[in-house]
Amino acid sequence: MSKLTNPGFVTQLLSSHGIRLRKKWGQNFLVDENILIKIVSAAEIECGDHVLEIGPGIGALTRELALRADRVTALEIDERLIPVLKETLAEYDNITIIRQDAMDVDYPGLLGDKPVKLVANMPYNVATPLFYRWLKQHRQQFPVMVCMLQKEVAQRIVAKPGSKEYGTLSVVCQFAAKTELLFTVPRTVFFPRPEISSAVVRLRPDAATQYDVGDEAVFFRVVEAVFSQRRKMALNTLHAVFPLSKGELTELGAEADLDLARRGETLSVAEFANLSRLLYNKTAV
Repeated sequence: MSKLTNPGFVTQLLSSHGIRLRKKWGQNFLVDENILIKIVSAAEIECGDHVLEIGPGIGALTRELALRADRVTALEIDERLIPVLKETLAEYDNITIIRQDAMDVDYPGLLGDKPVKLVANMPYNVATPLFYRWLKQHRQQFPVMVCMLQKEVAQRIVAKPGSKEYGTLSVVCQFAAKTELLFTVPRTVFFPRPEISSAVVRLRPDAATQYDVGDEAVFFRVVEAVFSQRRKMALNTLHAVFPLSKGELTELGAEADLDLARRGETLSVAEFANLSRLLYNKTAV
């Protein structure tokens, strides 16, 4: 077993740097080598690959990535962990450690214009905004995204229409990528042990989505509008956002073979796409 997956060593390492972990950043370190290897395998890393890791922590997963990839760029928000990472990863010359909040990164400026595989250990409070940013703005950059996150968030990403988990995050992710929930991760393999269970998802973003939505900005507006009041009819939520009468919206729904008296939570990604394309064509100047 690697020292970085030994809870006793991790405790000693953090203590030597005077670090007390911060719950708000989801600082629970994976101490199971088998799961570390499963995550790396899920990212399908090959010689020559450049990997972006979000949240390296003390570097256990970073080391596994560096053994397979040509280059690893690791973004860590907690400046206190930078000296720890420089210590634990000192023997690797293909790792670049950057103290940076993943929400604030200029990804093209940092990574260039070539594809980069993304591997992330994401605290629940930033997972949703990060997925929105990556998939709306940068999905051409990331051919594969493998993320460990709160189990409930993972379930939302792959949820089906009509389920209680299905929402804006589901539609955005499934519109922009093929989504898979690969496996769950029990609380017992983390140090310290978190209060929640985790899961690993894999997304394969499409540079050109299979759905014709007319304009993606309109598509995202439609999705956000419908789920802003998910228990209401789609007709009413859309009427509150778009400058069309209910009669005009009903006609558009019929053209899309869609009854807008349905609740928005029952609409599939394809139905959202068809409706968005017609709305764009109707409202575009």
